[in-house]
Amino acid sequence: MTAALVAGLVAGYGIAVPVGAVATYLVSLSARTSLRTGACAALGVATADGLYALLATLGGSALAAALRPVLVPLRWASALVLAVLAVRGAVVAVRQYRGHRLAARSAPPPPSAARAYLSLLGITLLNPTTVIYFAALVLGTRTSEAVAPLEEGVFVLAAFAASASWQLLLAVGGALLGRMLTGHRGRLVTALLSSGVILSLALRMVVAR
Repeated sequence: MTAALVAGLVAGYGIAVPVGAVATYLVSLSARTSLRTGACAALGVATADGLYALLATLGGSALAAALRPVLVPLRWASALVLAVLAVRGAVVAVRQYRGHRLAARSAPPPPSAARAYLSLLGITLLNPTTVIYFAALVLGTRTSEAVAPLEEGVFVLAAFAASASWQLLLAVGGALLGRMLTGHRGRLVTALLSSGVILSLALRMVVAR
């Protein structure tokens, strides 16, 4: 049981800690909205990681093999969604800076907590590399002996908890950043930097092999 717990925590942090386009967008969203919205978005990412960990334990190599033919289309779809978010974020930031208006007057209302959760869940689910990652870990550490369902459940829950803790930390960091940079110029610079990073990471997803 302890081994399953440790394996799940290591797997969850292993997939969550590397900062990519989704993590960058999460920080930016928390900075522009609120900690509550950012926390719900963070849990959306963690839910996707937990679901893929569950699918990996249940399906193993068969599920990973089934996803490989659609890996490229899903990667393109994920990159497209992130690119749209990056461009939209930059355009809204420039409009706010030029007009010197309140965000409520110059931009659409911020997403609700539920919408933020579903959006980040959907974006993260578009990345099948996650399930292949978990499948490789499960198959690489599984012995010839049968694994108890309880141990598999502990592994999945630990992976979810690890991912959730890291994503929530990013959300808190984004909320603190948003409070520090309250001026028009500060928000413009951070929004443009965030959009640039998201766009570059989206392009890397497309060209990745």
